[in-house]
Amino acid sequence: MIKAGIVGTTGYAGAELFRLLLSHPEVEVVWAGSKSYEGQKFSDIYRNFYALSEENLKADDLGEMAKKCDVVFTATPQGYLSKNISGDMLKAAKFIDLSADFRIRDLEVYENWYQLTHGAPELIEEAVYGLTELYREEIRGTRLLANPGCYTTCSILTLYPLCKEGILDPKTIIIDAKSGTSGAGRGAKTPNLYCEVNENVKAYGVGTHRHTPEIEQELSIACDEPLVLNFTPHLIPMNRGILVTAYAGTKTEIFPSPEEIKSIYDKYYGEEYFIRVLPYGVCPETRWVEGSNFVDIGFVADERTERLILMGALDNLVKGAAGQAVQNMNLMFGLEETMGLTGVPLFP
Repeated sequence: MIKAGIVGTTGYAGAELFRLLLSHPEVEVVWAGSKSYEGQKFSDIYRNFYALSEENLKADDLGEMAKKCDVVFTATPQGYLSKNISGDMLKAAKFIDLSADFRIRDLEVYENWYQLTHGAPELIEEAVYGLTELYREEIRGTRLLANPGCYTTCSILTLYPLCKEGILDPKTIIIDAKSGTSGAGRGAKTPNLYCEVNENVKAYGVGTHRHTPEIEQELSIACDEPLVLNFTPHLIPMNRGILVTAYAGTKTEIFPSPEEIKSIYDKYYGEEYFIRVLPYGVCPETRWVEGSNFVDIGFVADERTERLILMGALDNLVKGAAGQAVQNMNLMFGLEETMGLTGVPLFP
């Protein structure tokens, strides 16, 4: 059995990790850490775990966790892991970080967008970006994994094949994204109160959202040229889900047909269990991926405007956070990639 530890267990992503790992056939959670609720029973905070786990929450002690665990998940704010990790810890255990500390490959870009001084710049080059479908082989051999964000996972996977094949004009990409409120975390914040969110849709982080450089980084690699894009997220009154709608012109002399676009998606994702490319003209919906590790992708080729409209949907707490972390863990320990993650999406 793989012995796992979680830092930040009582946040939404941490709790989702606990839920997935609790039913994983090859994992035992031996350390559930929480700075805010140390000493309390996890099931007293999340009553859906009543009689399923009587775990008492422990302190967030990375050094001790590394000694007692095979893998440590850090579901923590930006800056935590980079300021607390050490080479000795990495010799003892593998780390999967759900923050942005090791996602951005350019130190200056990270520090400018996050307004933080990186605590372990010497480890950035070693860390592997954990978008599983793109970096599967690198993930198998790493001991430090940077688990991607929810907006970024959905945006990159939706656009990647057409960028990689040179279909999209990188200068024209616009990404419009919408997220449920759990993406903002469990902390008490006035903008996330029920009366502030219900019956409302709002854009936020316009032109400044910190997932932007992560998306640009990975799509620049796919396009084989630097790109700058517009990314605008919106908060909508639902618990879970990400819906991305991206718009782009093409570089091809002849506007591609739906059959050509579908064949490109199938080339990259036809064998991917967790990516479902929908029939042409069928639009992804968050309700059909809720509670699952699936990503649904659809598209429309708009001949009138000669632009492609590309759409993706996922659960921000599963494929956008905890589920992808477990998927990566499976690879890192030589397990079947889908283990513990094959549940059908929840509806209603």
